[in-house]
Amino acid sequence: MLCHLCAATPALYLLCITMAQVAGQEEREKTPALKDLLSGIDLDELMKKDEPPFIFPKTLEEFEYAFNEYGQLRHIRTGEPFVFNAREDLHRWNQKRYEALGEIITQYVYELLEKECNMTKAILPVDAEDEPTSFIYLSPDAMSNPSKLLVLVQGSGVVRAGQWARRLIINQDLNSGTQIPFINRAMEEGYGVLVLNPNENYLEVEKPAKSSPLYSHTEPLDEPAEKKERKDDKDGKKKREFYEKYRNPQKEAETDRIPIRENGSSEEHVLYVWDHFVSKAKASNVFVVAHSYGGLSFVELMNHREMQVKSKVCAVALTDSSHNIWLQETSKGTQDWMMEHCCNWVSSPEPLDTPLDSMLPDCPRVSAELFWQYR
Repeated sequence: MLCHLCAATPALYLLCITMAQVAGQEEREKTPALKDLLSGIDLDELMKKDEPPFIFPKTLEEFEYAFNEYGQLRHIRTGEPFVFNAREDLHRWNQKRYEALGEIITQYVYELLEKECNMTKAILPVDAEDEPTSFIYLSPDAMSNPSKLLVLVQGSGVVRAGQWARRLIINQDLNSGTQIPFINRAMEEGYGVLVLNPNENYLEVEKPAKSSPLYSHTEPLDEPAEKKERKDDKDGKKKREFYEKYRNPQKEAETDRIPIRENGSSEEHVLYVWDHFVSKAKASNVFVVAHSYGGLSFVELMNHREMQVKSKVCAVALTDSSHNIWLQETSKGTQDWMMEHCCNWVSSPEPLDTPLDSMLPDCPRVSAELFWQYR
């Protein structure tokens, strides 16, 4: 049929061939043009994500979470536990969201201490006027109970008064992560209770906006170029990583920390509370529960107030304590007293209360099974 068409209409046949040749030429001309266009596009830049602003809810309700009857944090619509990776590949944003929730949890625990445990705040320093302050919590009879006083000291980090571990509160339940079960049990058995707050050490304030000077007043003008280059490279490494990952990395506010007088560290705080509260309490028998860095702070207290502690404290329960009697240069008297009056429960696969070996001649170490390893 094609032969008949070509024979009948040679002009039409030639026209089709010519059009096909022209079309092919146009396609060949487009190919390099398209390549030139694509070569000007930064594919890595296209793959970058926009980092969302660090703006998060201010209440549990706004987060759409609530604690159920078992003290577990659950989503109010789905009933699911808290999800850390709310947005994939945005770890810094997810971490900031987690920290924002943690601050709400801290306030929630304060409310539980005040409303459910009937505890009150005592401001530190006790003579504070116009300055940064901290606080501790006391049961109604903490200072007046003539018999027994329980003192609770948590470890280091973000945890505040009434908490053992924020992560446990969020991922497990309030009974696992807060000190409230200890407080309730102590009150039922006739103890006064004092809850310390050793990580509330400073007031954080945002730095005022500043202009861009020709040189930094904090650096010498004659600083060697090589030294400055190394310093800038070190300081800027983390920021560059964000810039490489995000198209618009969020800039975090720069802050200054104003220390709280005589409470600028966990060790200072424990010493201050001893001097102004525990030593003045009427209880003839003081008992201490200290976790992790709280154990180190207690040992440091003994270094400064050894005779007072020995005369007032009956027993100390340490949990995964991070103290070291050699590095902290404790006296022989302190070491002997700790052998008789302290016990350190540590994470271990052994059955509960199984004696464990210790390289240091201080308080006995026994197994807490695996209970405390999650704190």
